[in-house]
Amino acid sequence: MTPGTRLKRLAPVAVIALAGVLAAPAGLSGQAAQVPAPAGAVQSQSGFERIIVAAGRSVVLTMPFDIKKIAITNPEIADATGVSPRELLIDGKAAGTISLIVWGEASRVQYDLEVDPGITTLQSRLQSLFPGEDIEVSVSDGAVVLSGHVSSNTVMLRAAEIAEASTPDHKVINLLQLPGGQTSQQVLLQVRFAEVNHNTLADLAASFFTTRTAFTSSSTTEQFAAPLLQANNGVTTATFSDLLNLFYFNQNQGIGGVIKAIQQTSDFESLAEPNLIAYNGQEASFLAGGEFPVPIVSGIAGQVTVSYKEFGVRLKFKPTIAGDTIRLHVRPEVSTLDFGNGVTLSGFRIPALTERWAETDVELRDGQSFAIAGLLNNLAQNNRAAIPFLSEIPIIGNIFKSRDKQGQHTELLVLITPRLVRPLSPDEVPPLPPMPMIKGSGGGVGPTLKGGGGLLDAPTSSSTPAPKKPGGGGGGGE
Repeated sequence: MTPGTRLKRLAPVAVIALAGVLAAPAGLSGQAAQVPAPAGAVQSQSGFERIIVAAGRSVVLTMPFDIKKIAITNPEIADATGVSPRELLIDGKAAGTISLIVWGEASRVQYDLEVDPGITTLQSRLQSLFPGEDIEVSVSDGAVVLSGHVSSNTVMLRAAEIAEASTPDHKVINLLQLPGGQTSQQVLLQVRFAEVNHNTLADLAASFFTTRTAFTSSSTTEQFAAPLLQANNGVTTATFSDLLNLFYFNQNQGIGGVIKAIQQTSDFESLAEPNLIAYNGQEASFLAGGEFPVPIVSGIAGQVTVSYKEFGVRLKFKPTIAGDTIRLHVRPEVSTLDFGNGVTLSGFRIPALTERWAETDVELRDGQSFAIAGLLNNLAQNNRAAIPFLSEIPIIGNIFKSRDKQGQHTELLVLITPRLVRPLSPDEVPPLPPMPMIKGSGGGVGPTLKGGGGLLDAPTSSSTPAPKKPGGGGGGGE
């Protein structure tokens, strides 16, 4: 038979289903002979030779015998096509491991065909970008693992960033080691929140009124509450809803006035100092505050359900440890209830939220600190009212004017210090402070406690007991 004739017979059976393999004659299994492994195959844990190909790449497999039939368990992961009597073209499609079975005239060979998701390309890219660095790339259950040893923190972090950008569908696990190794995989974040709120208020207004037998009169800018004059059976009464600050009334002349001249200042300072521990690469959060109910009306019948929204001092951060360098993605937030801008729904008073937050990425060493400041909120409001024409009279026109000035100044400062920490062994735990009623010596229960009254939870004293005198025993005399 000529080679051309063999190719024609091989083409119709280039790829067959696994069911065809199961239907093969039993006599062929008994005639299968051991053949040497072709080039490009390595031993796998299952005992079969392993062929590795990257997704989107192809490899040519050369067999030591003429190929009669081939089978692949999952054509969606890889495909195989006969290109010559003894050569197979294997195309990688998707990540996974499947079986490849090749039959000859009197032989049969099985391989484990492993398709990697382009990891070989990623490793070659890292080696070209960081020459001389020992960086190994492998894949395991949808995760890309970086292992080996690198010379600096920068190489360690940049290699992880390149791996995340190159394989967005896989989780990147960074196991790269620095010289000396890493002593801790946990970060303690010490945070200080300081908020200062300063409010000012200045009001100035005057209202005058006159009661006569023939008439009554009053003047007001309506910016503040003025007395209400009412005449009943020749008697005029004045009703005051707010006496303001100064009140004067001359009963003989029937002349009176109220003056509001007031200044107010208020200061408020809040401080929170949360300490939070997070594992390397894991996000941690902290909230010091509370929740307020928010009614939600739904349905045609107007059914009201209640949900809760958080407020207060919140902190979220995610650390990445690279040697003695800590990269932080941090988001501090401070929110307060604002009833002035709230709404009323179905009889419920729902407050608004005043929020101040910042989100950033920083890189620090162990024990270093950084501050987020400049979160300012300045509010100034100046309301003026005046009586037309009368307020324009020189000198005395000022008594027909009113003024209301309000100011609010809020500043938020966040100070953050990350530290690398490790758990304490039992002999490193410091003793608890002694209780006031327990004494280290003398009477009471102190001497009977293990470790002594002043060393609660401390290790037992290792003092050596005094040796007994020779012959000492039952205390017999002469």
